[in-house]
Amino acid sequence: MSTLVVIAGDATSPQASGPKIIAHVCNDLGGWGRGFVVAVSRRWKEPERDYRRWHRERAGNDFGLGAVRLVPVQPGLWVANMVAQHGIRTGSNGPPIRYPALESCLSTLGAEARRLGASVHMPRIGCGLAGGRWDLVEPIAVRTLCDTGVDVTVYDY
Repeated sequence: MSTLVVIAGDATSPQASGPKIIAHVCNDLGGWGRGFVVAVSRRWKEPERDYRRWHRERAGNDFGLGAVRLVPVQPGLWVANMVAQHGIRTGSNGPPIRYPALESCLSTLGAEARRLGASVHMPRIGCGLAGGRWDLVEPIAVRTLCDTGVDVTVYDY
């Protein structure tokens, strides 16, 4: 069993040795430009380019709720674009976060992190623009990542 720790800092600058994955939540509309992705795009162009291409070509790929793409940004560092947000606004179906999709994303991410021998670094995913609640997200992260042997660091900026 691994740990989930919360620290003050910037999730785009992970504080650990060894391979690392920076995880964040994306919407299913193809929109990129607000929230944590702004910080990601300031550091690397590849995650946004890959996400936009993935969405544009969605008729022929796996893009959709629950899907994950790992984008290499430098040796031993990847950004995980995780589609776990339906739309961008809170409506009659509640906030955009979709917890089952997030669980699916994090399960996939856990398998990839174990394969790569990587730790996972993230903001409080799904709790910003997606409108999620950390008291619901944290147990999903613990169950899908920490309980399967992946160390997780959450960054409060």
